[in-house]
Amino acid sequence: MNNLLEVCCGSFEDALQADKAHAQRIELNSALYLGGLTPSLGSLIKTKTLTNIKTVCMVRPRAGGFCYSNDDIEVMFTDAILLLENGADGLAFGFLNEDSTIKYDLTKKMIDLIHSYQKEAVFHRAIDVSKNYEESIKALIELGCDRILTSGSYATVNEGKDIMKSAYETYGSKIEFVMGSGVNENNAQQLIDYTGIHQVHSSCKGFKEDPTTSNQHVSYQYLDSNNYEVVDIDKVKAILNAIK
Repeated sequence: MNNLLEVCCGSFEDALQADKAHAQRIELNSALYLGGLTPSLGSLIKTKTLTNIKTVCMVRPRAGGFCYSNDDIEVMFTDAILLLENGADGLAFGFLNEDSTIKYDLTKKMIDLIHSYQKEAVFHRAIDVSKNYEESIKALIELGCDRILTSGSYATVNEGKDIMKSAYETYGSKIEFVMGSGVNENNAQQLIDYTGIHQVHSSCKGFKEDPTTSNQHVSYQYLDSNNYEVVDIDKVKAILNAIK
């Protein structure tokens, strides 16, 4: 089985960098500093027009957790249709109940919608805050989900690697797993070897400065500087070289 890198992108510019480095897949978002929100249609259309990279789009309407209001849900399904109609190769999403269990009805509805376009349904790291990790995996398999993005119910993959290894050994023949959170060129191959999971997800994070972010009276900073996050093409290449 070939190893695969999915780059977490926050913009069309990020997608271009991932494509130039020959990453196999991206997850396209906006607002990565909030954990990733739904991307703009413009960023998706430009990505699909000017690159050949496989593009999974985030469907997440707000910051915080994954127990959504009816208004949030309406927006999510409207966004999902628009993204699928405009070339998304899959959607990443997560629905939880207030008790942090998988919300079956909405998860099934989203999976069915995605599959009606013959695209990939990905349950994202909402699973890492779900009430029972293994029961959540079983539910997603039952509901027909294609892939799970996970850090093994811990903050980072290094902390959750034992749980991911066990999950893959038990359920890897029934659903795909991709490891995300804290993956870099120094640990990617070790994590693949240890867990058996051949897909890794990384932001390959670098920074750019925008001098208009603040002045002596007003600040739009969120990183204690005038920098913002971007995909670093050298970090993408470094991970790809590490997992050849």
